[in-house]
Order: sequence, then structure tokens, then C-alpha cells
Amino acid sequence: MTIGPTGSGKISLARQMARSVLARGLGDFAPEVVAKAKLCLLDFLSCAFEAGHHPWSRQAVAIAQGGGNATIVGTSQLSSPADAAFANAVMGHGLVREDMHAASIAHHGVVIWPALLALSEQAPLRGDRLLAAAIIGYETGARIGRALLTSDLARLYRPTGLVAPPGAALAGSFALGLSEDQATSAIAIAANTSSGLNEWPHAGGSDMYFHPGFAASNAIKAIGLAAAGAFGSETILEGEAGLFAAYRRQAAPESIALFPDGECEIMAVYNKPVPACNFAQTAAQAALRVSHELASAEEIDRIVIRAPDAAVRYPGCDSTGPYRNALQAKMSIPFSVAATLARGEIEEENYAELDDADIIRLVAITDLKADAGFTAAFPGRQGAEVTVQLRDGRTIRHALPDVIAATPADIRARFRRAAAAVLDADRARRLEQLIDHCEQLGNAGDIAAQCRLNATERVLRSAS
Repeated sequence: MTIGPTGSGKISLARQMARSVLARGLGDFAPEVVAKAKLCLLDFLSCAFEAGHHPWSRQAVAIAQGGGNATIVGTSQLSSPADAAFANAVMGHGLVREDMHAASIAHHGVVIWPALLALSEQAPLRGDRLLAAAIIGYETGARIGRALLTSDLARLYRPTGLVAPPGAALAGSFALGLSEDQATSAIAIAANTSSGLNEWPHAGGSDMYFHPGFAASNAIKAIGLAAAGAFGSETILEGEAGLFAAYRRQAAPESIALFPDGECEIMAVYNKPVPACNFAQTAAQAALRVSHELASAEEIDRIVIRAPDAAVRYPGCDSTGPYRNALQAKMSIPFSVAATLARGEIEEENYAELDDADIIRLVAITDLKADAGFTAAFPGRQGAEVTVQLRDGRTIRHALPDVIAATPADIRARFRRAAAAVLDADRARRLEQLIDHCEQLGNAGDIAAQCRLNATERVLRSAS
């Protein structure tokens, strides 16, 4: 047993978590949990394929060093595990459509999957172990996030950057079969890299896209260091200068239990239906219902949006412009609602014309307000209401008690479109089959390899 800094004999939080999961296997998880993990992997790859052409994706790929054997999704480029994880995480985050865990205000999948896919090409790793590792990673980051994050903290620091590195570190430690001491050190070293500032919504920077890249890359390095014998400060979470003291300025809880009573945090993750900020999702869906009752957006005289306080206070969510880039518009609840009302749909194209006169007019007449009922229900439910007052005096109102997540059919349809566009229909189908039967794979690295273009394909696609 490790003795804590006070000599109390308490086991550190990092060691508690490592000890509680290292002996687990995929059979410890219910079929619906395993199925959810597969859907999350499909959705991560869907986003990575679709966002590969975006500037931030190209930039992340451009700085990746060659000479390794880790796949960068949708390219023929091989790189080091850390660089491949960085590039794949950035691409997976590139649409702002990544999976979401509301209680930790974090996107765990865009860190966990890039790290595990990179590791799967470095060491023998069965498919069942890959899936179990991912479930453990989601659980670890989400449980730490539940205990750590507040809306005040999230206004300054990016939750994904704070809590996903330790989660990915424990996931990778499990995947590679590290010892309890090594896994504890991996968590500790990864927690030292927890970072990410939320200035980007205000300044219009693209910093946000790179946060999960740093997290995934740093998790890979933390795992490697721990495996090589590096000793991390295992009280990094609860210590007097640990994660909770540094960011929350409060003592950490006595314990952070993983999978209490068989509950799995990955089941609280939802897959976004809309390529926009988590907090804009439900309001945009309510606005879509309002749009069905409008003859024209020109009828609208005033818009009132009600949402949880956490949504109203998150950086960029209350922005009324000017919008310098699509990311600022995707973060803005008023813009997302206005674009939905103006266009009568919720698509990526809603954020293509930032100076659209109809949308900008609607943004200018929009009020965003915190609602006590929605606030009380959050994060268990993420409700929103959109009320539109028309020039003729009529009112149209639609409220949703919770976000309507993308369905499994939605996820598969967009995966097939995105994967086939980059690979081809046959290879996309094979990739989907590999993921669907992942627990039967003797080599989980086959999934990452299937995401790779060969040199001939790269030349042909560049010329087309």
C-alpha cells in the first residue's frame, strides 16, 4: 500500500482508480455498453474522415513526423504514436460534432480513440481489450470531470483538456497490460499535462481544435514514460498542489469510484446530431420545430431562448457576433437558433455564411436567458425552449426537455458517407465490419490500418 503525504495510509485517488479496473475484461460490461463503445468509435472516425480537409486538420497532419508506424486517418502517412494521436484527435474534433459527456462538459472520445488506435499499432492488442480500455477511459475522465468541473471553472479552462488526459492514460495502461504502479504513474504524469484555456471563443482563435490533440499525444507519452519506469506523483489529483487544488481550489473527494453499482459513464455520453457546441444542440432542435410553423423568417419580430445556466455561461455560447469564423458561430446559441430558423434545417451549411443578412438580423433580436427548471435538470437532462414572437402578434413556442441524440442509424449513415468519400464503399464497409466484430479481432491494429490510404490512392485523390 502506498502511504499518502500525511502518513495516513490512504491510497491515492490515482491508485484507487488503477487498482479498480486493471483486472477487468470486456465480459464485465453489459452488451449495450459494448455496443455504445462501438458506435462511439464509428462516430469518431466519421468526424475524422469528414474533417480531414479542414485547415486545422491539414496543419496537424503537416507537423507529424514520419518514420513511425502509426496511421493518420484518411492519409497514407505513418507517424509516431504521439504525432498520429495528435493529428487524429484534431481531425476528430474538426467538425465540432464529437461525442459529449454533459456532466463533465467534456469530449472524451476525441482523446481516448486516437490514443488507443495509435497504441494498437505498436503492440499486440486484441479487439476485446481495445473496447474494454475505451470504456475504462470514458469512465475515468468522466468521473474525474464530475467531481472537478464547475461552470465557473469551465469559463476559464477547457474541460476536455483537464480531465481527458488521465482517462486516456488509464485506458492505454489497461490496453498494454501495465502494472498497477505503472498505471498509477501514467495517470499522474498525464494529469501534469492537463491544460487548455478558453480564450478562443472570445478571440476567434482555432486553439480549441488542438486541445484534444495535446491531450491524446500527452497521454501516449505519459503511458510510455510510465512503462519505461518513470515515477509519477500519485497524489497528483488530491495533493496540496494537485489537480483539484490547482483548478477547483478545493479538496478532492475521498474517493472517485469507477463503475459504481455497475453504472458506466459511457452510457451518459451522447452523439451530437448537430455540428455545433453541445449547449447549442437542444435549442437548435427546438428552433427547427418552430421553423416548421413559419411561413418565412421575415415574420419574426423577437426570439427568446431559455437554456440551463451552464449553457448560458459557457464561453462563446451567448455571442451575438461579429463572427470571425465558423467556430465562433458554432459556439453561439443565438447564431445556431437564428440559422436554423432562417434556413429551416440544421446542417453544416448553417455555418457557411457568417454575414448572411437574414441570420444576422435574427441574432440581433434574440435574447438568451437562463431558465431555473432547465438549470435544475442539468446535467441529467439538457433542455431548452425557443419562443418566437411574430410581427402579427402571434407567438410560436417549442421546448424540449433534453437533447435528442443522433440515433445509431444516424451514426452509421454519416459514417458510411464520410468513410466511403475518403476510402471507397468497399473499404468503408470492411472498416464498419471490423468495428462491429471488434471483440473477435486478434489484432485491433487492423482497424487503424483500414483507415489508411496507400500511396497510389493518395495520388489519385489529390489529382481528382
